[in-house]
Amino acid sequence: MTAGISRPRSRVRVLGALAAAASWSVLFVGSAQPAAADTQSKQWYLTAMQTDDMWKVTTGEGIKVAVIDSGVNSSTPSLQGQVLKGIDATEAPGEETDDYSGHGTTMAELIAGTGKGGGLKGLAPGAKVIPFRIALDEFEKEKPSIAIPDVANAIRAAADSEARIISMSIGGFYSSPAESEAIKYAKSKGKLLFAAVGNEGHKQNKTGYPAAYPEVVGVASADRVGKVSYYSQHAGTVDLASPGSDVPGWCDNSFKSYCDGDGGTSAATAIASASAALVWSLHPDWTANQVLNVLFDTAARDWEDDERSEYLGHGLIRPSMNILKGKGDPGAPDVSPLTKEKTTDAAESSDPSASTSASPQPAKNGAEGDKAAAVKESDSSEDGTPLGLILGLAAAVAVIGGVAYTVVRRRKTA
Repeated sequence: MTAGISRPRSRVRVLGALAAAASWSVLFVGSAQPAAADTQSKQWYLTAMQTDDMWKVTTGEGIKVAVIDSGVNSSTPSLQGQVLKGIDATEAPGEETDDYSGHGTTMAELIAGTGKGGGLKGLAPGAKVIPFRIALDEFEKEKPSIAIPDVANAIRAAADSEARIISMSIGGFYSSPAESEAIKYAKSKGKLLFAAVGNEGHKQNKTGYPAAYPEVVGVASADRVGKVSYYSQHAGTVDLASPGSDVPGWCDNSFKSYCDGDGGTSAATAIASASAALVWSLHPDWTANQVLNVLFDTAARDWEDDERSEYLGHGLIRPSMNILKGKGDPGAPDVSPLTKEKTTDAAESSDPSASTSASPQPAKNGAEGDKAAAVKESDSSEDGTPLGLILGLAAAVAVIGGVAYTVVRRRKTA
């Protein structure tokens, strides 16, 4: 049996009986969605997040993102030239570029895909991906030679790599001392860690790891109109919400075609990681704490900054608010926005504002709030655009002609 992980308590108010969110549609500014003729046209969030405008400023160049997953196929058209040398932590036959499910490759393309050949276009196409292959789902059952601590080993290897961001679209219901220590080690090396909160919010809704570790940013899934996806877990681990519903991905490990469906909190985590890559590329002297504090500070929400929604955390991720409008307080370089504790990854920043104190943010995984609390209405966002707040969980989105991608559940670790 593994030991439980203690986490600091914080002020968390449940916003409404279910959830509330700012609609992505406020960012469309009247533009029409393209016809669904190819895979990229189905990446609805690219328009909603104003990527064309952001890419005129930065594409994530200079930033490397570690993808801990099923492996990354570096030969897909969208990933050619985008994948650097990583490691296979499973000790099973194959390399880190042998993706046994297609899941890891999808995540890598959502982060740094160039879109060539009609493939998925990454939110940060100028970034590079470093793959770290671990055993997930049926793969671990089929390969008895798999190294038991492969997740922890992969996290440590990623911490020792040139990656600034560690993206983990994985999850399970058990923690392990080895994994917890690996997470702490990665944080001590100045890494920014993201993980999926899980896709069983409509079922068991248990606490999921690695998202539950206090040093990790837990990412929930949101749909086209900014509502939390009905399946997105909300067990006290949500720090940010990111697009996840209706995000296509590779159907399987044959890499012959993409399938429609829900990318879920897996896709949401990849897109959040790519958002961080864009901001960090624009401010390369910032620390991980400062990048994250800006993502928290600029997230779309209709509640106080020192409170967190159970379903959406600090709100919907909006890197464009910093990249296009210069908004967001980076705060103190050596204070974690997650734990409020001093960290060892501080670095001198070229931005004078980095020396100021961090803006108030709650620590992670805090006490339960009043589930009947009413949502405070807001007429406009900080840039004057109507928010169009919507109550309630999103209705299930029909999966057309494909499979639904879910968060890959990692095996239990001792």
